[in-house]
Amino acid sequence: MDTDGRALSIYRAARTIKRKDNSLYNALRSIYEDSIFVGEISQLWPELPLLANLRCGLWYSRGFAATCYFKSTDGHTNNCSFSTARLNLHVAALAGQKGGCMIVDSTRKGKRFPDSMSKTIPIWTCVLNRAIRNYVCRVQREAEEKGETADVECTASLDWDCSLHLPLWVPGTEKAAIEERIDEWVEQLEASGADIASLASCLKKPLRPLWVSQKTVIWLNEVPDHDSWDFTAVMLVSASAQNGVFQQHRTTSEFSWNYIPGAGDDEESWARGLSPGLFWNHAYDIIGSGPEMCNQKVAEIVEKDRVYRAQRGQDAPQICLKNPKASGDTDRCSSCTSIDSPGGDSMAVFRIGFTNVAVGSIQHAASVPDVDCILNCDEAHVHGRVANTEDYLHLPMVSSKWDRFSLSSNLPAAVNFAKAHLNKGRSLLVCCQNGEDISVCVCLAIVTSLFDEEGYFDDGRLFAQKGITKWEMRRRLVFLCKFAVTARPSRGNLKQVYGFLSQGRAASSDFD
Repeated sequence: MDTDGRALSIYRAARTIKRKDNSLYNALRSIYEDSIFVGEISQLWPELPLLANLRCGLWYSRGFAATCYFKSTDGHTNNCSFSTARLNLHVAALAGQKGGCMIVDSTRKGKRFPDSMSKTIPIWTCVLNRAIRNYVCRVQREAEEKGETADVECTASLDWDCSLHLPLWVPGTEKAAIEERIDEWVEQLEASGADIASLASCLKKPLRPLWVSQKTVIWLNEVPDHDSWDFTAVMLVSASAQNGVFQQHRTTSEFSWNYIPGAGDDEESWARGLSPGLFWNHAYDIIGSGPEMCNQKVAEIVEKDRVYRAQRGQDAPQICLKNPKASGDTDRCSSCTSIDSPGGDSMAVFRIGFTNVAVGSIQHAASVPDVDCILNCDEAHVHGRVANTEDYLHLPMVSSKWDRFSLSSNLPAAVNFAKAHLNKGRSLLVCCQNGEDISVCVCLAIVTSLFDEEGYFDDGRLFAQKGITKWEMRRRLVFLCKFAVTARPSRGNLKQVYGFLSQGRAASSDFD
């Protein structure tokens, strides 16, 4: 019987059990336990920087050196791809500087590793390795033709490892199918305008993925030094244990709880406004509160943080939670939570080369130095700014998930505002809620419309002459992401930008 005295159907009973198993406390406790494993692995190679693969990976450690964005959809079986919209070149550069890196992620599907680690990142390392070898060989060949010495600080040559390294559980047929497309993806990377020369100068050894999970056996007295390897290690750490009945129900001296593999995934459905940074600031209090008081404790922490932000004029949306008994899709306000950086603050502001344009989150907009004017694309106002004055324009925009024409209808005003101020030599900040999607897309429209291929302001002359093509759009996006390393523009928003730039022509390009 349920609380209303009605007989429970099998479906309702199953939903009730699932809801209890996937409770907030179970999710956070699972994350906390998995983070212990991540910490142990990071201590084996403390010199290697720890990176979180957004967004799930961000939950599994108190502090990350940086973040990255490799999508599992790019590694789905028989549908693998290489995305020039998500090059993550800063990861390769950081690995080259430090001699390697660790990337943390997890999965809920009962597998040891998510597809992002099984295939997406291995494909990425192989494509970058081949592009670097092609670049070095081309520079050496051109130097030999001129009778000069090649000015390339890289050992990449014919013995540079360009093999595709996949884990053993990937079938041979699928590996063969992927290898057939590698050269095609290398050509796409080279055509995108990515700065291969910089990668070639900082990578002394080819990139190679290594896989580490909770089932990996590592002899602590025989841990190899990463400098002894003949490759630059990209260690892929899957935080979660595989789902199994024997380990599903766990009991401590205080509480009984159910383990959830990949608990950090899909945070909008369970986190109740809690962000990774906020969780780690109060981890001991939350875990110590137990299953019965966890929801109340999290609600108090989230509300205190909201009030704290509001008192300082920062973006502080009211968190709206979906009624557990309600059916249908969640309301838009139920997912109005921000992705926090490892330190708990929102992502920083990035200046785009010599363009006099910067992009970032609204939380930093009021305090960014050397900014003359602000273009605010978030639904909230920037604290201390009067709406739509000469140096401040507020154009509320939402993701294409909620409005398919939100960006395209506001881009004309955004570009005109930018043009008026850039013509006067003034600096511009484009901001949105997290500085990763909408503001990046608006900045992309501005840079493409008003700047030449080298990133210098030309008042739109080059754009008027050449217009826009699919590949030119990708090249500009690569240029932008070179500086805004946390950029994660969505496909729907990119299509709106392309539709605006192509003056109404069909925006049929796929930006995956």
